[in-house]
Amino acid sequence: MSARNDETRPVNGRQPRPGPLFCLVTGAGGYIGGRLVPELLDAGHRVRCMARSPDRLRDHAWADRVEVVRGDVTDAASTADALRGVDVAYYLVHSLNAGRSFEERDRAAARTFAEEARAAGVRRIVYLGGLVPTGVPARRLSPHLRSRAEVGEIFLTGEVPATVLRAAVVIGSGSASFEMLRYLTERLPVMVTPSWVGTRVQPIAVRDVLRYLVGSATMPPDVNRAFDIGGPDVLTYEEMMRRYAAVAGLPHRLILRAPMLTPRLSSHWIGLVTPVPRGLARPLAESLRHEVVCDEHDVARYVPDPPGTPVPFDRALALALQRVREAKVSTRWSNASLPGAPSDPLPTDPDWAGGSLYTDHRTRDTDASPRALWQIIEGVGGDNGWYSFPLAWAVRGWLDRLVGGAGIRRGRRDASRLRVGDSLDFWRVEEIEPGRLLRLRAEMRLPGLAWLEMYADPRPGAAGPGGASYRQRALFHPHGLLGHLYWWSVAPFHAVVFGGMARNITRAAERLETAAGPGDG
Repeated sequence: MSARNDETRPVNGRQPRPGPLFCLVTGAGGYIGGRLVPELLDAGHRVRCMARSPDRLRDHAWADRVEVVRGDVTDAASTADALRGVDVAYYLVHSLNAGRSFEERDRAAARTFAEEARAAGVRRIVYLGGLVPTGVPARRLSPHLRSRAEVGEIFLTGEVPATVLRAAVVIGSGSASFEMLRYLTERLPVMVTPSWVGTRVQPIAVRDVLRYLVGSATMPPDVNRAFDIGGPDVLTYEEMMRRYAAVAGLPHRLILRAPMLTPRLSSHWIGLVTPVPRGLARPLAESLRHEVVCDEHDVARYVPDPPGTPVPFDRALALALQRVREAKVSTRWSNASLPGAPSDPLPTDPDWAGGSLYTDHRTRDTDASPRALWQIIEGVGGDNGWYSFPLAWAVRGWLDRLVGGAGIRRGRRDASRLRVGDSLDFWRVEEIEPGRLLRLRAEMRLPGLAWLEMYADPRPGAAGPGGASYRQRALFHPHGLLGHLYWWSVAPFHAVVFGGMARNITRAAERLETAAGPGDG
């Protein structure tokens, strides 16, 4: 079987060359891709990033060191342009959508990518997929794990040599698996759990995943196979929760089994307790139905393990917790848009296509400086809240979770700084003009599209550096009659929610200004 054996392959008409490689990274805005790019750069390689929305990459620390092109793996023309001149192509995109069509979309996208890579003379494709349980027929795998396995086989049977890395649970600050483990353990001292908590899995630290990904770029041209990658520990999920509690300094957790909790039911349970929404929790839970343990560690023949690696589970937890506590989480699972979430940018013409666009405007002057006002604006959400009627925001978040949305518990990647593409509770940062504008696009389940804009402008006529004008604009583009009804049903609450928000943000800026004192602003 190609997944287990090296096969000699021609190098697609291009001779290997010494020195730095030219690497294409798809999914650079996601959790793994956003961390892989700087690792490739540090290894001396050139990097091109392919993204459907290039602007979402512009605020990354490495943005000025890479080439960014617009493209979509489902579109052959843009994929061909992105692959031109590339030596190694990293395929880090997955569909998380529910429904019967997502497997076909994944299949078609992988075939398109493989064919365009062949045509472009790419020397190697590197793909990160899921660890497949041994001896389990494909029909019994979860749809998402089955799709991951199929994508890997498409690359392995193509004409471009491929490295397929297969991992189970990835442990790192901001990973969906880590966040699920963290919140379940921290919030529930007594847990009634599904039967899959007794399933053995082999977790891996994110730093080892990145090390194997970078090392795969320089594998010999005759290597075309899949590799199981994992850490040194094989644990049940129950053991993982108990060890998390020990590393985090939490009291002993009481864990009770409830076999009737299916992956579908447990995904609702995960969605209620953790920030991970049901749409993502379900494939995570389904992947734990079967034992996922590495059958081999052959990857070390090509990417040798330095001393201290692979990283043990407890050490991986400690490293992730340290990053969280120091607010140094570079990427999060929520970097990728939630399945089904709207992605349309705010139209430049408010009356585009003849559509309706409802707006709620608020303006408020303050004696605080524009700098202090901006500091409050950029710090909204997460633990800082939304500066108005907390119960209303909480209820709206719970309602969104109940219908499979993001809810309000995704929080922030960083406590004080935002960048384009960041998730912010049930919003996504669509635009930032530092010191002046923050535009958020709603990712909650709505019968339409919604945005929230906040501006910090110098107040006309203000003497000296003090004095700012706060402008706030909520916009809603309804979809059909239900969208219009939704707007008018919530409009009576806008004075309390949006009016209170404008009032409290400016007051918070004034308090910040006063606390800073003269000369500190």
